[in-house]
Amino acid sequence: MASLTILSTTKPSSLLSSTSPQEFKFPAKSQRPFSSTVKFRALPFKACAFPSNNNDNDDCFSTRRSLFVCISTLPFLFGLHEFLEDLSAKALQSDTNTYMLIKEEVRKVVSKGKAAGVLRLVFHDAGTFEMDGNSGGMNGSIVYELERPENAGLKKSLKILDKAKGEVDAIQQVSWADMIAVAGAEAVSVCGGPTIPVQLGRLDSLEPDTEGKLPRESLDAPGLKQNFKRKGLSTQELVALSGAHTLGSKGFGSPFVFDNSYYKILLEKPWKSSGGMSSMIGLPSDHALVEDDECLRWIKKYADNQNMFFNDFKNAYIKLVNSGARWKSL
Repeated sequence: MASLTILSTTKPSSLLSSTSPQEFKFPAKSQRPFSSTVKFRALPFKACAFPSNNNDNDDCFSTRRSLFVCISTLPFLFGLHEFLEDLSAKALQSDTNTYMLIKEEVRKVVSKGKAAGVLRLVFHDAGTFEMDGNSGGMNGSIVYELERPENAGLKKSLKILDKAKGEVDAIQQVSWADMIAVAGAEAVSVCGGPTIPVQLGRLDSLEPDTEGKLPRESLDAPGLKQNFKRKGLSTQELVALSGAHTLGSKGFGSPFVFDNSYYKILLEKPWKSSGGMSSMIGLPSDHALVEDDECLRWIKKYADNQNMFFNDFKNAYIKLVNSGARWKSL
């Protein structure tokens, strides 16, 4: 996912000074991808014997001329190949530099106490993806969707990232989609979770995604599995990604530590005990997972093996943040 280098001589002003999503100064236009692929088509040479008539002689001459032209252009073609390889290498290095810059600036603003909200941004941006029609997904459209009830509280998290994005944009502009994807991975790492590499190059949407695509908190297990299936995510990936609820105030262990406490507490089903705060632990959708046999198998695996959970969460996260993304091209 190669980024285009755009230098700025001034530091961008805050994008979130207004509370109205229509007034946000997010990317004004999309950069149209263009292709660097060069296609070559070679015609077969005609074998020539000694000419038996003038027409055959002309054919043979034409073939030799074509061969001469082809051979004479080979140095140019090899030069073009080396040029494209060099361009690709420079783009890769640019992406690496930008990636490290984003991580550095995110670490300055995302503390353990803010990690849960930043990670939630990822799920609410990427979670709109639907394979049918290839709509929604990780495209930065969340910046236009902050007034929706399901996104309550996310404006604060986006404002946190706006400061970091301003610092990055002053050196090289990045999309909100890339910024949020990297920030979510860093939020997990800050809280002791796995290191998750994120590829850059996503383009931002210029409009909000369709409403009603996020999984509702009231869904039962069959409903959740069907919803995630439409997004190209398996039951295993559903259970692994749900482990993100270990962060924040849902009651699954320490709100600032990313570990496998979520699964251990699910197995205890504390919400079924009488009275107290235990009934407030988790969402209805969390409670539903442990009542489903297929989900329960993965819950037990992750409760017993944190390393397995970390690895599966990492892979599912990468798949999630690539879902529905449109990419820049060289």
